[in-house]
Amino acid sequence: MTSAVVFAYSEVGVRCVRELLAQGVGIPLLFSHVDDPNENHWFGSVRQLAEMHGLNMVTPDSPNTAAWIAQGAAAKPDFIFSFYYRYMLDQAWLAVPRHGALNIHGSLLPKYRGRAPVHWAIIHGESMTGASLHYMVEKPDAGALVDQEAVPILENDTALEVSMKVAAAAETVLRRSLPKLIAGTASSQPLDLTQGSYFGRRRPEDGRIDWRCGARAVHDLVRAVAPPFPGAFTELNGCRLALLETRLDAHPVKYPGRTPCLYSSDGAWYADCVDGRRLKILQLTADGAPVGQNTVPPALAQQPLALG
Repeated sequence: MTSAVVFAYSEVGVRCVRELLAQGVGIPLLFSHVDDPNENHWFGSVRQLAEMHGLNMVTPDSPNTAAWIAQGAAAKPDFIFSFYYRYMLDQAWLAVPRHGALNIHGSLLPKYRGRAPVHWAIIHGESMTGASLHYMVEKPDAGALVDQEAVPILENDTALEVSMKVAAAAETVLRRSLPKLIAGTASSQPLDLTQGSYFGRRRPEDGRIDWRCGARAVHDLVRAVAPPFPGAFTELNGCRLALLETRLDAHPVKYPGRTPCLYSSDGAWYADCVDGRRLKILQLTADGAPVGQNTVPPALAQQPLALG
């Protein structure tokens, strides 16, 4: 039986571990993470999958200790797989498997190497992303590419919607590539990192809206951090406003001399942006409470309201 030590978390982790099992790969050791109670768990549970299949799952603070590496080596795995595991593996781990250590990354490598690739792709207005299976090397997301699958990013797709597309693409890539990896016939191509990009992690504060940007850039930020992620926000008259869902509006701005500004009109909320385009705001909250046409907090009473 082909065997693999696996590092897995999130929706990609669940789908790819399930695919390994479906193709008869033995998993003597499975690393995952303890769920953060402060995080919205929009994804499936690797722990539940492990319990269902009787897998030996561990959740150490770090897998990169001599003891854990020795335990992994003792299993004599054919492969190591990392599926959305949140820690980098030391070089000593990469030398453990007989036939290579591979990772699934949520972008079309070499673009969007690093953290939060789905979010960064949406923020930059990409119309396409995907999942890539590649060999791991010491440098993150830099090893030779085995296979990748593209998925579209539609104009109003949120990060959750794109993340689910990417998870399905990851499952497809693994299903397609695994038989060839096991047979030793899988080909790979070196990545040209000069044609790509590397991005760091995102924090809730990175959702602050820069109103010097045009309507499309603001819309892209809103959908890139929309719930279940922390959300895009701005501060106005001592009130924290969260824009949770927007659409690019076909009508011209209502207050061309006062952009950027916020106002309600004809039963909806809008933001006139600096590029002369406006956004329709489908979900707006003020200090956590929903704002509607008939539920306007005092801080938003005098309109239009200058943004910035």
